[in-house]
Amino acid sequence: MAKQPIVPIAFKRNIQQEETPATILAGDVGGTKTNMALYKADANGLTILNEKRYVSKDYQSLTDIIHDFTGGKLPDRISVAVAGPVIEGKSKLTNLSWQLDSKAISLDLKIPVSFINDLEATAYGLAGLEKNELATIAEGDSQAKGNIAIIAPGTGLGEAGLFWDGQHYHPFATEGGHSDFFPRNEIDIEVYHYLQQQFGHVSWERVVSGMGIKNIYHFLTEARKEKVPDWLMQRLATQDPAAVISEAALKQEDPVCGEAMELFARYLATESSSLVLKLMATGGLYIAGGIPPKILPLLQHESWAANFDNSGRMHQLSEKVPVYVVLNDKMALMGAAYYGAYNM
Repeated sequence: MAKQPIVPIAFKRNIQQEETPATILAGDVGGTKTNMALYKADANGLTILNEKRYVSKDYQSLTDIIHDFTGGKLPDRISVAVAGPVIEGKSKLTNLSWQLDSKAISLDLKIPVSFINDLEATAYGLAGLEKNELATIAEGDSQAKGNIAIIAPGTGLGEAGLFWDGQHYHPFATEGGHSDFFPRNEIDIEVYHYLQQQFGHVSWERVVSGMGIKNIYHFLTEARKEKVPDWLMQRLATQDPAAVISEAALKQEDPVCGEAMELFARYLATESSSLVLKLMATGGLYIAGGIPPKILPLLQHESWAANFDNSGRMHQLSEKVPVYVVLNDKMALMGAAYYGAYNM
C-alpha cells in the first residue's frame, strides 16, 4: 500500500508493482442487511469498483447474494465481515438462518473465502481511514503509542482491540458487548432491574445499541410512567424507534427522548472507559458503528467526557487517551476488503 495510513495495520503481505491486480469481493453480513462491494487491490491500495446493498432475509444463503452480485464472474478472493463470533471459519447469526462456513463456500465456488468478525474487520478498516473521517471527542495525548480500543454501537454493540507491537497494530475480535452491564447509581439500578425482568442477563448491548436506545426509552415511559405525546407515538409505530428517539432528542422535541439519549451517551462513555482500561488502550479509542456519527453533538458534550474520564485511581491514564468518532459507517466492509487483499 503506497499511502501512509493513520493507523499502521500489520498485514501478512504487500502487492508488488509488477504483480497483476487482484479482485476482492468484500461483504458485511448482518441479520437485517448485507453490503457487498468489489475492489481492485494493487500496489497503490484498494479501489472500489462496484457496491450493492441487500436485504438479508430475501435470500436463502450468502452464496445466492454472491452469485447475484457477481453475475457469475467470480473475483480472485472473497472476504466477509460477520456480525458475531467466527470460529474455525464458521459463524451463526442470531437473526438469520444462514449457515456460514467459509470452507464449504470456498469448495463450492472454487476460490478462497474467509470470514472475520465485523469488529475485527472494522479494526482492519482503520488502514484506509482518512483524516476527514474522524471527529475528535477528546484530544488526550495524540502522540501516545500503545494498544487501541474500538467500540461500535449499531444494531448491536461490537468491541475490538488492536495490539501495538512497537511498529504496527494487530486487530483482534472480542465479544465484550455481551459482558455484564453494571449500574453506578440509583437510576442505573432501576434500569438494570427493569431489563433483568425481561431478559434475565443484562449485557452492555441491552443499553448501548439501537435496541438499547429503545430499551432505555421504554424504561422511562413504562417503569417510570413518563408520558408519550401522540405525535411521537405515531412515529415510533411506523419508523425505527432508535432513530426517532435520537432525532427527537437532538431537536429538543421531547424531554423524555432527551433523557433517554443522555443515559445512552453516559452508558457508552462508561463502557468505553472500561474497555480502554481492560485493553490498556493508551493509543486511543475509536467509536465506530452506525449510531455515533448521527448523535455527534451528544458525544461532544462535556458530560460525555466527564463520564469517560471517571476511572477512579486510573484517572491519569484515561485523561490522556485520545477519543475519536469514526464518521465512515462502512468501516467493516472496507476492513473486510483490506483483509482479503493483504491478509488472505
